Amino acid sequence: MARRVVSDYLVPTAALVGVLVLWEAATRAFHIPNFIMPAPSAIVGEGWEWRYRFLDHTWVTLYETLGGFALSILVGVPLAVLIVYSPVLKSALYPLIVLAQSVPKIAVAPVLLLILGHGEIPKVIVAFLVAFFPVVVDTATGLAATPPELLDLSRSYRASAFKTFVKVRLPMALPFFFAGAKVAITLSVIGAVVGEFVGSDKGLGYVILSATSYWKTELAFSSMILLSVMAILLFGAVSLVERLVCPWLAAESED
Repeated sequence: MARRVVSDYLVPTAALVGVLVLWEAATRAFHIPNFIMPAPSAIVGEGWEWRYRFLDHTWVTLYETLGGFALSILVGVPLAVLIVYSPVLKSALYPLIVLAQSVPKIAVAPVLLLILGHGEIPKVIVAFLVAFFPVVVDTATGLAATPPELLDLSRSYRASAFKTFVKVRLPMALPFFFAGAKVAITLSVIGAVVGEFVGSDKGLGYVILSATSYWKTELAFSSMILLSVMAILLFGAVSLVERLVCPWLAAESED
């Protein structure tokens, strides 16, 4: 137990502290201007001065991120089910899904801004477009990976297609679904920030864009750190839900 605590927590923490110390020492030793590479102490100081204003901007980005993530689940899971259960729909939908993923979202965001107007909705849709691909692919992979013998056993008991889906396919697909969801939640943060870069007057992406325009690099770094913390916390929340819904996975990892 003690060895696991050291490897999982103490070693990463020590490595992070070491990097910050070296960073601080390098900026002071080489007299690097703050607008080029601010010291960690300057970043923390600027973030502390902005702590109250950061609350509103963080909430906006969080709202857009969660909206895009929820939309990716609502759209991605039914699409995955259709792809698995219908070869015709798989042939029709899969190329469109790959095409939608291959289009740069930074190019889509201005078009959405023109169509939907100014506000949070275009940012939510950009976050959705970035996040839904891993949800669709991983969920479809999990549903298709159900062992054939389990499906044969279900047929031998004359279970309906719906009951087979709920009792057999869905539990087998849950680990794949959560793997995609953990990727999607971090991508949603990126999508929300991309949307804010294109057109916004609030949100952490807007703060980063404004700060770099005025050479306030400390403020930009503070915003990026907040985005990183947000992504880590959201990833941890999805992982916690996974442990609650799929406790057998946690037991296997501990073994």
